[in-house]
Amino acid sequence: VWAKSHGDFGTSMGPGTDLHHLRPTDASVNSSRSNLDFDNGGNEHSEARGHYFDNDSWEPRNSVKGDVARMLFYMAVRYEGDSGEPDLELNNVVNNGSAPYHGKLSVLLQWHKADPVDAFERTRNEIIYNDYQHNRNPFIDHPEWVSAIWE
Repeated sequence: VWAKSHGDFGTSMGPGTDLHHLRPTDASVNSSRSNLDFDNGGNEHSEARGHYFDNDSWEPRNSVKGDVARMLFYMAVRYEGDSGEPDLELNNVVNNGSAPYHGKLSVLLQWHKADPVDAFERTRNEIIYNDYQHNRNPFIDHPEWVSAIWE
């Protein structure tokens, strides 16, 4: 979900392999999404109804907008550059290029509120914790922390 080119971390250990931001996706849809920042608007994707994009942003379907936002919130607090990885940060712009920034924070905050944590996210968080990484996305367990940090 955090475009690997936003911070140039590729598929290396750490942000490149963290299950809290990796989701299965259709290859051609993922290619269309590319490294676009997140924002509202654009043209509907022909293969992925409910997803919109333009030359500088991608809007996922309504049912996963909050999921996307919480994944990005997690990445921003988890990867601070302390272990040689990039210091990932959210900002309120699009066209972040290869900088370790992802936007658009104001829109992600709206999506977080409009699409609350659901059973799928809770189950996924448990599986990642119990079976794989042994860490959690705190914004799934405590969605109220988003406003404590970013609002």
